[in-house]
Amino acid sequence: MGSVLRIGLGYDVHRFEAGGPLRLGGVDIDHDHHLAGHSDADALLHAVTDALLGAAALGDIGELFPDTDPAHRGGNSAEMLELAWRQVLEQGWELVNLDCVVHLQRPKLLPYREPIRASVARILNVDVDQIWLKAKTGESVGPIGRGEALAVQCVALLRKTGSP
Repeated sequence: MGSVLRIGLGYDVHRFEAGGPLRLGGVDIDHDHHLAGHSDADALLHAVTDALLGAAALGDIGELFPDTDPAHRGGNSAEMLELAWRQVLEQGWELVNLDCVVHLQRPKLLPYREPIRASVARILNVDVDQIWLKAKTGESVGPIGRGEALAVQCVALLRKTGSP
């Protein structure tokens, strides 16, 4: 039997509110806006969590941490990701790689790419080379292009532990 591989897709979107900093991937970015949400609104970590859970067929972030539960208000997205990742690992999966795209008009993320990659790798306890991050503008179109919102897409590839 060959390798057992699974792909998961994660997506999240949050609107911007005045006042910084912007938190992405567990990193605070100097910016005049932050993301609004029930938790700390780290859309990148939310999308990563959903990609990993989806690949392992373990549900999604809303099932594990519903926004209807007051216990999750202001919750730390890194801690949520760690809990979800632990469940994925307990099912015998390991990360092959994670590829993420952040859609936002500003700020430019290139200066923050390496700290964000390192942060995500640290949360998952994997090598930074397994994490990639790209940013795309909204080309001044729609809520992303007008700077009203940010969206993130992530794809995770998992391999069953012990598979060649």
